[in-house]
Amino acid sequence: MKYLNASIASAACLAIAASLILQFAVGAGTDACNLPLLAVLVVGGGTLVARLVVGLFQGEFGSDLLAGISIVSSLLLGQYMAGTLVVLMLSGGSALEDYAMRRASSVLDALARRNPSLAHRREGLGMVDIAAEQVKPGDELVVLPHELCPVDGVVIEGRSSMDESYLTGEPYRMSKTPGVEVISGAINGEGAIIIRALRAARDSRYSKIMAVMESSRQRRPRMRRLADMLGAIYTPIAVVIAAGAWWWFGSAERFLAVLVVATPCPLIIAIPVAIIGAISWCAKRGIIVRDPVALERAHTCEVLITDKTGTLTVGEPTLVSVEARGMPEQEVLQLAASIEQYSKHPLSHAVIEEAEKRHIVMADVAEVSEVPGQGLVGTVRGHSVKITGRRMLPAEETKDFTQSAAGLECVVVVDGKAVAVMRFRDEPRPESMDFVSHLGRHHNFKDVILLSGDRDQEVQFLAAQLKIAKVYSGKSPEEKVEIVREETARHQTLYLGDGINDAPALTASTVGVAFGPRSDITSEAAGAVILETSLRKVDQFLHISSHMRKVALQSAVGGMALSVFGMGLAAAGFLTPVLGALLQEAIDLFAVLNSLRASSLGKAQSNHI
Repeated sequence: MKYLNASIASAACLAIAASLILQFAVGAGTDACNLPLLAVLVVGGGTLVARLVVGLFQGEFGSDLLAGISIVSSLLLGQYMAGTLVVLMLSGGSALEDYAMRRASSVLDALARRNPSLAHRREGLGMVDIAAEQVKPGDELVVLPHELCPVDGVVIEGRSSMDESYLTGEPYRMSKTPGVEVISGAINGEGAIIIRALRAARDSRYSKIMAVMESSRQRRPRMRRLADMLGAIYTPIAVVIAAGAWWWFGSAERFLAVLVVATPCPLIIAIPVAIIGAISWCAKRGIIVRDPVALERAHTCEVLITDKTGTLTVGEPTLVSVEARGMPEQEVLQLAASIEQYSKHPLSHAVIEEAEKRHIVMADVAEVSEVPGQGLVGTVRGHSVKITGRRMLPAEETKDFTQSAAGLECVVVVDGKAVAVMRFRDEPRPESMDFVSHLGRHHNFKDVILLSGDRDQEVQFLAAQLKIAKVYSGKSPEEKVEIVREETARHQTLYLGDGINDAPALTASTVGVAFGPRSDITSEAAGAVILETSLRKVDQFLHISSHMRKVALQSAVGGMALSVFGMGLAAAGFLTPVLGALLQEAIDLFAVLNSLRASSLGKAQSNHI
């Protein structure tokens, strides 16, 4: 069934060619010449008409209804060539549409593929592999390095760090030590840990995201396509002209001629051609369009709803300040970076990266140890150095240091004295400010909403930097979906996100854009995927959408105007059904050639950030 339209179009081409050959061989007007055309009309045309009738009973009233009436009328009036040409136009246009809209796989399939399916249950001195759905609360499970955590639980042995950003929006790898909870679907780091299951797999965090994804998919309203909206205006006009010609002149042939000319191929063919051209253009620029509706709708959206972590920010912690007391900042950073080389803590890389950026030479280290929950301890150049959290020290020792309003921090203790506080933050992307500020000037956006699962202090800090007034923080995937649905009920929305926790919201918005290649699930849920982590590509996608829509409207409206003129000629008797079909083919050629402009450069390449 997937290639039915293409098969009918191919059969129509073969039937027309066979009929013309027979006319040349045995003479025009013989029954043999009409047999190939009649076969295609009955089988292919009948299939298309049956599908249109089913859609009509389901309330789907589109411009292709005119083509269906033309097919039936041509069969009744013996105008087989004209009818076959209409079958070719209708099936060919639908085949192009099928090609433009074909998806690689479904959202739920992608969720299921990433859903943790295997667990290692500890039994005695060994472990036994079981299916994740067999895990019961209280079971002790081993989570190996780089594995997905199978269920929600709490660490009872071992230490590691986990990437939960796909699920929670937190930008940092979270340290996992005994007593700390873990969530299903999180990616374990370098160390193996043993957890005690708190919930069965069906009740864990990942399964809840799957459930809300399914609910969001089922509740998403069907968007009216551009061709449908134009066809709702065009179709009644064509029917009135055709019926008027039949009534006024008493000629059924004029009725058919008008309908053949009226067959809305500028809608059926030209718009898909423009879409396919734009999709190709996007692909060359690292933008994968999964749903053509996203291209049609993106430029008409009025509200941008965006995730924070990994979207407006880089998604990794950065050392932003070192507040030193009694020791030079450079020396503090040298001591700290030297022992951080031997740690797998999520913030270690940020300290080392800052030291390298400042060209600080690492010192020799001795006696390094890291006690879970206590911090990193070592000896550097004869000094005892400890890096720990503020809460692990008496308040008296850190009272002179500024209290941090946002981000993470750690205290550097040298020879038993707190000498510095290092602060970390997930920094905005370099282009984030320009991207947010230019949306209203160069696109149709009236509002920008920051919607994140991260902590309120972090989200508010970023919003103040980027001058975003409307902010939601600490939201679960379920809460995100409800907020997106409320906004989408009032305005057309474009949601921009990069994590699994964004997938339901991407589906609930008017247009969902997945940012970056981090998650196949996010990509499956979105209408478009930006493969590069660059907001400039999002801006480019909006410009391509605008250009494509303008070109498609020019082709469709211009083609319909020429068709209306042709309908007038047919109604007056200047065109037979076959000549009407040929005129419509000429109009199609004009519309398609204009639509090919959607795959050229032009103004759509402009980029304002």
